Amino acid sequence: MTGRRVLFLGIFVSILLTYAIWLGGSIPASIIKLPDQGLNWYYWKLPNPTFWSRATAWGIYLAHQFSIWACILWAQRSQLKYKTALHPINYLMLAINFAFIALHFLQTYIWYDALAQDTSIWASQGAVVLLLVFVLILETPRRGLFFGNSVPFHQQFLQIIKLYHGYFFSFAAIYTFWYHPMEATLGHLIGFLYMFLLLLQSSLIFNRTHTNRWWTFTLEITVLLHSVVVSWMLGQSKWPTFLFGFLGILVLTQLHGLSLGIWTKRTIYGAFLVSVLAVYGLTERGLGRIYEVTYIPLIEFGLVGIIYLIFLLLLWTISRLPVNPIKN
Repeated sequence: MTGRRVLFLGIFVSILLTYAIWLGGSIPASIIKLPDQGLNWYYWKLPNPTFWSRATAWGIYLAHQFSIWACILWAQRSQLKYKTALHPINYLMLAINFAFIALHFLQTYIWYDALAQDTSIWASQGAVVLLLVFVLILETPRRGLFFGNSVPFHQQFLQIIKLYHGYFFSFAAIYTFWYHPMEATLGHLIGFLYMFLLLLQSSLIFNRTHTNRWWTFTLEITVLLHSVVVSWMLGQSKWPTFLFGFLGILVLTQLHGLSLGIWTKRTIYGAFLVSVLAVYGLTERGLGRIYEVTYIPLIEFGLVGIIYLIFLLLLWTISRLPVNPIKN
């Protein structure tokens, strides 16, 4: 079977799985939660966790994580080549991910609690942010960082990112997937749909679909929808910050990895500027807070710079280490 066919089938199955979460939403919704305690509080967790709620969440998560890592390691050591048809390892990874999705359903409905009970909400969000940052780095040879201009990254830096990104991406997706119980709020539904798509992407390693520019662009831009919906759902007025922050990255970077003409790009630039002025001019945020649209681009591009500086520092440190001559 071709990767393209599996991709479309996988998207359809992901939508069905999201619908299944919605259908079963009354079960987790019936769990009594503690009152919301502010920005650092994750609402959807048991007031009194049990041994089994913790053991099942962590045990199944770790089994899921190490199973996928083992598949990635095997695929790399086998030196698989990119092709249109699926490799046997792709079928195995699809089966593993589907099995653990089913286990997450059961774990939520029986024990409810997920990893949120023991880890910070910022760890889950930070993992996804770093995933997006590593995508920016990974795609620089093809689309640059700013308006399609190339970035003179050290080749060894790009090689390291390319070699190991799969391990971090799978961690970010699987950890975030197991961070949340399968609640049926709008934010959870969109979030789980996004996780299903990321798990699908991770299952298509060494398949040409894995690097399809429109598919990877869709994965990048889906986080915009999720962030705006969650902000709106929580009654926050900061949704323009997320909307135009992620759209700003689209305009600056992501747009230039697509086969679009110059006038199409200019039209998008104009629509972006007009939308920013209109929304900030007509909503309670006001034009005085229009600088908020720079927050997300500054965070993501800033992290790109920090990661690269860390690499350069390590490279410089290694180069300064004394080399002991080999004695016969």
